[in-house]
Formats: sequence, structure tokens, C-alpha cells
Amino acid sequence: MIAATGGTVTARVAKAATTTIPVLFIAGADPVGDGLVTSFNRPGGNLTGVSVYTSELAPKRLELLRELVPKAAKIAVLVNPENAVDRRDAQNLMERGGLPLLTLSARVETDLEREFVSAGQHGAQALLVSADPFFNSQRTQLVALAARYAMPAVYPWSEYVKAGGLMSYGTSIPGAYRQIGQYVTRILKGDKPADLPVQQPTKFELVVNLRTAKVLGIDVPTSLLLRADEVIE
Repeated sequence: MIAATGGTVTARVAKAATTTIPVLFIAGADPVGDGLVTSFNRPGGNLTGVSVYTSELAPKRLELLRELVPKAAKIAVLVNPENAVDRRDAQNLMERGGLPLLTLSARVETDLEREFVSAGQHGAQALLVSADPFFNSQRTQLVALAARYAMPAVYPWSEYVKAGGLMSYGTSIPGAYRQIGQYVTRILKGDKPADLPVQQPTKFELVVNLRTAKVLGIDVPTSLLLRADEVIE
């Protein structure tokens, strides 16, 4: 029997519940630091899965956003204050220097519009959305708010862009589930989770929505389009 889980928190609950049932997870960049496995190569217990490697891509997302909206004098970063990784990444981005960054905090759905209003009041002209599971669950609302407040935004996953968001850069969630499916097959054939290395992504996707760019009055640089893995027109 295999227990397949979603994020890090769910995987921790599953780990606490059983030491015998194989548990497969799709979690953040550091399953070792999060206490899910002993090491990437030798998980050592009944858990293994895929590390989606999200937060370390925040500097690249910021770089792409600046390339897309070069006239933005201030950029906002939306974080979940309950997510320590989000808070750390926002701090790291600020310490890198460059343009001023405004930190926005949202932990529940009702916080989101308030933070978009705050972004406008503080002069933010573009937005970077952190790779937090809560934000992913609210991606339809986030995309709608970005449209309502004419806020160019970069997101961590392509699902945002397919819902009407402007641009994303990150790992492929469907690809991660395909990797999980391969491990399901191997475990059913007798392999042990302890012997199956935690898989890491080998490809990062840049997706751009030209329809949204047109509505926002943004001319997407040709150099960016040539590097895109997918362009929605």
C-alpha cells in the first residue's frame, strides 16, 4: 500500500502516522532539512519522492520580471508569513540590492486584495509571487487581482499563466507527478523507498502569456520570447 502526499506538511503528518507504509511526496527544495529523509541519495526510511526546487529560483524570477518590466522602480514580493522559507527568500532578495523591494504578507484568502491595495499605495509597479502552497491554491484569485490592479506579476508555476497570469518560471508540476508515478510502479514491484533517491527537477520552464501582456500594455522583449518554453497567444 502506498500513501501519496502533497506538500511538506502533509508528508510530515504521514511520516508521523506510519513507519511501514511507503509514502511518496512532492515537497520543497530541502526534504532533508525538513526532516522527511536522511539524505537525497539514501532516504533511509519509508518516505521518498520529488523535491520541486522552488524557492532557490526566486532570484531568477526577479531577474526575468525586471527584464520584462524594466521601468518598474519598485517591485513587491508576496509571501506567506507562516512560511519560514518565504520570509528567508524575501530577505535574501532584499540583501542582493538593486531596486527597492516591498514585502507583502498574506496567510488567508481575505488578505490578498488588501495586499494588492497596499502594493499600489506604496508605489509597487510589479509583483513576484512566492512559491507557497497557499498561493498556488489561490492562483485564480491572484491572477484576477493582478488583472484588476494592472499589476505585472511573475509566478512560480505555469498553472498561474494558463489561468491568465503574465509569466512564470519554475519546475513542472505535471512532470513531478510523472516522476512520482514511476516510483509507484517501482515500489509495487518490490523496491523500498529507503533505496529510491529523492528526485530533483532537471528542467525549469519559462512561460509567457502574450494576451495578458497586451492587456497590461507590455511589449515582451524578443529575447525573452526566444527563451520561453511556452508562449500563450
